[in-house]
Amino acid sequence: MAENEIQHLRVLIANERRDRLELLAQVVSGLGHEVIAREIEVEEVGAVTAREHPDVALVGLGLSSQHALDLIERIVRESACPVIALLTAEEPGYVREAAKRGVFAYIVDTTPDELQSAIDITLQRFTEYHNLQGAFGRRAVIEQAKGILMARNGIDADKAFAKLREHSQHNGQKLADVATAIVDSHLLLLPQDPPPAA
Repeated sequence: MAENEIQHLRVLIANERRDRLELLAQVVSGLGHEVIAREIEVEEVGAVTAREHPDVALVGLGLSSQHALDLIERIVRESACPVIALLTAEEPGYVREAAKRGVFAYIVDTTPDELQSAIDITLQRFTEYHNLQGAFGRRAVIEQAKGILMARNGIDADKAFAKLREHSQHNGQKLADVATAIVDSHLLLLPQDPPPAA
């Protein structure tokens, strides 16, 4: 992407104050993004989030911090996108509570350019976070597969890993995919518990 090129995003915005919601929608649209939903009600935001799959969600702090926190919690529960909390003034207590509910970043009373920068940074960090989570998950599966091969073949960890790598290269499969297949098949082949006696 060119340095000045802005990625066009699908943005969900939520706030209990309709006037702020409309103002934020204008700012987001002015940045070249699509506002896919404008939500006020906590009861509706989860379903809208699950249906629309936003790239990012912006939640404004309205009259009630609890309302905003509930919006954040519902969005995080239903989506694989980062949530950014928008504040009009520093509120450390609210930020701590928002972090507990899964907010990925917050910004205080910002210009459109600063909002765009915050979105860019948040999306980059969110992608890195998910890549890291995936790497940890792949490593765990590889370790499980090594353990299975060690127990089944009476070999050490290095030989089990070499066996995994050799099979992966020979069949043109990713190492993590080979490991997943071993773990999955092992679970299927475990002996079943006998039915309880009648």
